[in-house]
Amino acid sequence: RSHATVTMLFGLLLACPPAASAFGLGRQSIRLASLRSTRTALTSGSLRVRGGSTFMSASGTLGGVPPCALELSSSGETPKSWGGDLLILPVWQAKEKEELVLSEELAALNEELDGMIANLIEANEFKGAAGSSAVTMLPSAASAKKVALVGLGKESEFKASAAKKWGETIASCAKAEKAKSAAALVPSLAEEGGEAKPLAATLQQTAMEAVLLSLSTDVRYKSDKESDDAKPASLTSLALLGGADDAALTKASKLASGILLTRGLVASPANYLTPTTMAATAKALADEFSSLELRVLEQAECEALGMGAYLGVSQGASEPPKFIHMTYKPSGQARKKVALIGKGLTFDSGGYNIKAGAGSMIEKMKFDMGGAGAVLGAARVVAELAPDHVEAHFIIAACENMVSANAMRPGDILTASNNKTIEVLNTDAEGRLTLADALVYAEQLGPLDAIVDIATLTGACIVALGPDYGGMWSADDELAAKLEAAAKETGELLWRMPLAAEYKDQLKSTIADLKNIGSGGGGSITAALFLKEFVKDTPWAHLDIAGPVWNDKAGGATGYAVRTLSEFVCAE
Repeated sequence: RSHATVTMLFGLLLACPPAASAFGLGRQSIRLASLRSTRTALTSGSLRVRGGSTFMSASGTLGGVPPCALELSSSGETPKSWGGDLLILPVWQAKEKEELVLSEELAALNEELDGMIANLIEANEFKGAAGSSAVTMLPSAASAKKVALVGLGKESEFKASAAKKWGETIASCAKAEKAKSAAALVPSLAEEGGEAKPLAATLQQTAMEAVLLSLSTDVRYKSDKESDDAKPASLTSLALLGGADDAALTKASKLASGILLTRGLVASPANYLTPTTMAATAKALADEFSSLELRVLEQAECEALGMGAYLGVSQGASEPPKFIHMTYKPSGQARKKVALIGKGLTFDSGGYNIKAGAGSMIEKMKFDMGGAGAVLGAARVVAELAPDHVEAHFIIAACENMVSANAMRPGDILTASNNKTIEVLNTDAEGRLTLADALVYAEQLGPLDAIVDIATLTGACIVALGPDYGGMWSADDELAAKLEAAAKETGELLWRMPLAAEYKDQLKSTIADLKNIGSGGGGSITAALFLKEFVKDTPWAHLDIAGPVWNDKAGGATGYAVRTLSEFVCAE
């Protein structure tokens, strides 16, 4: 640069102190005058992406995994009278040192079939363990073509996880047998006093969600749609016999729809799912449901609001940021108002503190928008369920964290929209910067009963809780209890963590208000403490889902937290 240019830039810096700048100090202040317009028309059709391809559409919502063509129904038929391809019968695991006992329905059917059920059990040494199964053809005189025994595990241990396993096994049996029609007998559980009643509605719902999700495979990026792996499941109808709850079946379908949206978004590569296509996904949702209103703030609007932390992360990317605000308005008078905020990094390179080396997981950093995916999935579920008592705000500060000549650098100082200055000691601790401005924005919406942010925020949370649990931090016991109850009700694993005030000093900076990382252990705790600095009075909770957002053994994106968030929003 020439001497004159340097002099001019220095003069601009002097004229633009941190409190007056939308971005804070350094090059970010200088770039304000030259930012290009980034307004983009959002449509629900195909959008061009890097590489010359298009972002694929599924079920009217950009980015979702295509749902299976399965119709769930309740039926008054009995196992003896139902006719179709595959009859699926539940069997409780035998108690230790005891023989397996057939339920009343299975015993009657066994007698009708001249002992075929008992023979099937003996021939396969079937014990009723959870996830186990045994299948056989039935005589031509029988109504059904085949019968499958599915193990439920121990009756005393049958909870949401076991119901999920039951549903997954129903799906795997149907796929293995290439059944087009199937019926599953609803198991009965012995209650206190010994009376057996059909499975509770919540457990039926969990099981049927698992069926729908297991049969909906993500083949959007496969070129050969006719291959065995890409072909949709042949099962088109599943009837529940003996005490099915119709409301549970309906809710299962609506939950599965939201989870498939989340899974599809989280699994989509970053050259398909950009901030722009994420905003288009939100628009498609708003177009589908009249109860949803959408506002997308472009870069210039975010500048005007002083979102220097969020825009500091985005400035290194060629993709423009999109600040997404979707609102669910109830048909009745809202008695509850909440905001859900999802971290929306559609790709995280780490910035100049680049993710490198074994274990960096840079190839999986498409899932760094897992919080945003969960928020959009929850928005869909809430719109489907249409609660009449709650107003819900769904907020995403979508952007990429990239390396370029324009990217923020270690040592830069950013100014957030509440005028707090942040010393960036690590550009890979970027999610909390985007969430900071989103939290300030949410609280400015007016009196809210709760703000919940959700993010794939720290590897430290995985170290602490492993891959299956999400972590929760909150200073509000009542809000924490509600989130714990929602997770327990829906079978998702969530663990409350300490919001340890003793660690707050780790975030002190000598030249700014805050550092964006701590200086000792407890990285997930200091991340939560950082976020707390951007909420004044509203009850707030932070969920770190870095572990459960992804599971390679289970096929990748899990859709974690859609159930918990939607249950929390819809609860009275």
